[in-house]
Amino acid sequence: FPEKEMPSLNGKTDVIFEEDDLPYEEEIIRNPYSVKCWMRYIEFKHNGPKSILNMIYERALKELPGSYKLWYNYLRERRKQVKGKSITEPVYEEVNNCHERALVFMHKMPRIWLDYCQFLVSQCKITRSRRTFDRALRALPVTQHPRIWPLYLRFVRNLPLPETAIRVYRRYLKLSPENAEEYIDYLRSVGRLDEAAVRLAAVVNDESFVSKEGKSNYQLWHELCDLISQNPDKVNSLNVGAIIRGGLTRFTDQLGKLWCSLADYYIRSGHFEKARDVYEEAILTVVTVRDFTQVFDSYAQFEESMIAAKMETTSEMGQDEDDDIDLELRLARFEQLIARRPLLLNSVLLRQNPHNVHEWHKRVKLYEGNPRQIINTYTEAVQTVDPMKSTGKPHSLWVSFAKFYEENEQLDDARTIFEKATKVNYKQVDDLAGVWCEYGEMELRHENYEQALRILRKATAIPSKKAEYFDASEPVQNRVYKSLKVWSMLADLEESLGTFQSTKAVYDRIIDLRIATPQIIINYAMFLEEHNYFEESFKAYERGIALFRWPNVYDIWNTYLTKFIDRYGGKKLERARDLFEQALDGCPAKFAKTIYLLYAKLEEEYGLARHAMAVYERATQAVETEERHHMFNIYIKRAAEIYGVTYTRAIYQKAIEVLPDEHSRDMCLRFADMESKLGEIDRARAIYSYCSQICDPRVTANFWQTWKEFEIRHGNEDTIREMLRIKRSVQATYNTQVNFMSSQMLKATTSSTGTVSDLAPGQMGVDDMKMLEQKAQQLAAEAEQDKPKPKEKILFVRSDTSRSELAELSKQANPDEIDIDDDDEDGDDDEQGPDEVQLEQKSVPTAVFGGLKDD
Repeated sequence: FPEKEMPSLNGKTDVIFEEDDLPYEEEIIRNPYSVKCWMRYIEFKHNGPKSILNMIYERALKELPGSYKLWYNYLRERRKQVKGKSITEPVYEEVNNCHERALVFMHKMPRIWLDYCQFLVSQCKITRSRRTFDRALRALPVTQHPRIWPLYLRFVRNLPLPETAIRVYRRYLKLSPENAEEYIDYLRSVGRLDEAAVRLAAVVNDESFVSKEGKSNYQLWHELCDLISQNPDKVNSLNVGAIIRGGLTRFTDQLGKLWCSLADYYIRSGHFEKARDVYEEAILTVVTVRDFTQVFDSYAQFEESMIAAKMETTSEMGQDEDDDIDLELRLARFEQLIARRPLLLNSVLLRQNPHNVHEWHKRVKLYEGNPRQIINTYTEAVQTVDPMKSTGKPHSLWVSFAKFYEENEQLDDARTIFEKATKVNYKQVDDLAGVWCEYGEMELRHENYEQALRILRKATAIPSKKAEYFDASEPVQNRVYKSLKVWSMLADLEESLGTFQSTKAVYDRIIDLRIATPQIIINYAMFLEEHNYFEESFKAYERGIALFRWPNVYDIWNTYLTKFIDRYGGKKLERARDLFEQALDGCPAKFAKTIYLLYAKLEEEYGLARHAMAVYERATQAVETEERHHMFNIYIKRAAEIYGVTYTRAIYQKAIEVLPDEHSRDMCLRFADMESKLGEIDRARAIYSYCSQICDPRVTANFWQTWKEFEIRHGNEDTIREMLRIKRSVQATYNTQVNFMSSQMLKATTSSTGTVSDLAPGQMGVDDMKMLEQKAQQLAAEAEQDKPKPKEKILFVRSDTSRSELAELSKQANPDEIDIDDDDEDGDDDEQGPDEVQLEQKSVPTAVFGGLKDD
């Protein structure tokens, strides 16, 4: 097809279509209302001349003016074409006109409005942009406004004059009042602090407001207080004092910052005396130490700055500082503030808890040297503190108050205080008892002995309505008659100042009230004994024993039995025995030892020796397991002194049976040593043989060395061989037991390194286990070597002692008679093995000791 000219939109023939355009043109002719056909044509011509592309868009939009797709792509293409060009060129206006034509049909499309507004903002057309934003908001439904406002607000925030932005923000907040914080931040940034404070105050007062920045109402209050206090000259629409004081009544937990903000407002406003009044009011009303510290530090800093400013002004004016009365006044005011700090802090703590007894005492100390203030403080304290809510001992306030009058020699006033103190309803009986005792001690200090006795007798008098000591529903005045503290002091006074009968009546009354302690019983008995009423003292002990059980009764029994023996000795032996039997009936093993020793001493000194031995024997069974060894030693010692050493053989045998291995081993050695001293060598050897069954050679080397020395002194070749055979047999027995092997190897390991390991088997390390396995294999190999080989002679002495050593040992024992013959040895021992000598463990058979007993 030849090229041809086509008429343009304005009637001119300046558009030439090429051959490649004809298919698209034909398709458009066939489907002029198809967006796809036009878009294919546009895509085909996308890289062509911009005028041709724009013409095609215009033709398409003439046919389809309501197509959002065509308008959007056309406007984007036109904006792209002018990008980078100067905003003064007329081409920009052409693009603006395109947008205006598009909005005739696309006025409900927010994307078109947004692109147009952004395009106008980029051209720096402020008024036209603002009006376009307003048109967009009027054209679009309210649900689409959140898409327009962010761009609109960003535009107005960048304007040089804030008035436009303020008006726009006011309109915006009518739609979105939850974004008030953003408006407040903008106002603060442009210096419109008055309106910012008004808006912030409205936000704080709105209980339904939720901060988008996550701030609490308390934080917003602080922002408001800081804003209005730091800018008093710019905030004129609000009553600053009323606002901050409203916050003080609303937030009662953190008041320090609010008080400081209020004072700071007056300081910046130049009202220094008002600021000082605010600080004084604050430190007298805050109830936490933190708030007090904040206010006091701010107050002190304010006074320092005032002094510094005055000194600077004085130096500039050339005046003499000493003659400046105002400066001296300010210095005196500052010094007084610093001196008042401990008292002010104490006041804060008392406002926090007015029932804190300790803080009242500290307040009195702060007023030391000022009697009038001390009296006023004590009076206020006893009137304020509720004994039921107090922390500390409330009666100590009354006592200290009375002592203050006593120290100033005003005894009548002190007595008045004590009398009032005894009528206070304390929480605990002990508090009232303490008041009565202090009252009595005051009279004693001034030697008013009869008055002291009357006071304590009055305190212990039985009330008209009796009550149990721990009955909290009754007042303490009805329960103090059972206070042991008051009765004990009364008993001491009666002993010192009263008669025997009055003192005895007091002690009897204490016992009747069942409030006595073991010490009271002992004191009562000692008092009776001092006045030679011995039987009465013993009755007092009996009454105390009836009151208490073990272990509380132990001290009473111990004292009672000792005093009874000292008094009567052997005169009333049967009665003493009955007392001991009563004491031992139900006596715990922990306290039995002392009583049994007293009992045995009584029998030794005044009774029969066999009775004493019977007591010792009972004691060995009744005491604790840890003390049985010590008890057997006493028993053996006393038996040897009374009956001789031969009598102790049965005791030794029983001790060996009963005691654990460690102590049994010691008993065996002592038993064998005694027999050897008596010349009973066979007996001693039998004891050593029995004891060897509980002595591992690798652990108890001391035992085997003792037996070895014994055989060297008293034995011969056969006995030494027998000892060595027994030693090998015992060692083999222990080696076959895994627990003993582990303990032996662990002990050998720790002893070689110089440390002791307390690890349980489950806590051993891998290296320790490997070492134990190697040691076990070594011991097993040694045991295998000790076994007799086939067709070889069995020798008595193997790994432990060589033949030469055995001969040496034998010569040391009896050099004239023993001559070791190897052939005879071998011949005699062919029929015996190393494991044939086996003794029973931990039982004393009659075969061992039965044939050795004396006839």
